[in-house]
Amino acid sequence: MSVGGPAVTRLAVWGDPIDHSRSPDLHGAAYRLLGVDWEYGRRRVDEAGFDAALDGLDDTWRGLSLTMPLKERAHARADLLDEDARLTGAVNTLLLGEEIRGFNTDVGGLTSALLAGGLGSARSARVLGGGATARSALLSLLRLGADTVELRARRAEQAAELAGFAERIGLRATTAELASEAIPATVDLTISTLPGTAVLPDAVITALASRGGALFSAAYAPWPTPLVRAWTDAPVLSGLEMLLHQAVRQIRIFLHGDPEQELPDEAGVLEAMRAALR
Repeated sequence: MSVGGPAVTRLAVWGDPIDHSRSPDLHGAAYRLLGVDWEYGRRRVDEAGFDAALDGLDDTWRGLSLTMPLKERAHARADLLDEDARLTGAVNTLLLGEEIRGFNTDVGGLTSALLAGGLGSARSARVLGGGATARSALLSLLRLGADTVELRARRAEQAAELAGFAERIGLRATTAELASEAIPATVDLTISTLPGTAVLPDAVITALASRGGALFSAAYAPWPTPLVRAWTDAPVLSGLEMLLHQAVRQIRIFLHGDPEQELPDEAGVLEAMRAALR
């Protein structure tokens, strides 16, 4: 599918839930500045309905942004994968055409967000949650120079699987129960990939904050989360920063087919996208 093909070019973000997503605001701001007359919407699609929804798209569709719980399903449907998608088993961007190309822009988006927020030098980290975003967080931490991680997930098997992934890519990993008040070590950075509505006992939140270093919370709605409210003695970075930077990479893909090829006036595009979040 080419940029100059169909009279209408459609894109959207899919997930469940989806009403909270700010992706339409970000993409809309970028396309207006770039002078690209593309439609970008949102659609509630659950895991069971993903294949049928994807198969039902016509050739006016250029691409999709995927959020939970669709990143593994999108990975399975892609004909070609970029390196980050291959390593993490997660795809948050599909470029549609004769072949479906799958990308993971969460890794680069988080890396850029942490660097921009002054949190890119952590050597030790604690990751909360055991899904696709947690795997992306581990790859980002590795590339930023971290060497040790503590992993906490709701289910022991999730934490064990995540630890196996961490060790395969070169991180030293330990695991602990998500709801445990025992915090064996202080870390430089905590990355929470938990939903904004996740509930943890107050005592656990207090313990995590006391030895958690800075906090990056991938959730941005509702805001602030109970975890964020407890983080009073160290920097806190919102998931909107990751959303912003990963969206820039998605727009590069939708425009150029390459997440590393910069946009025309990318600094101006980034400023317009950030303004759309205010």
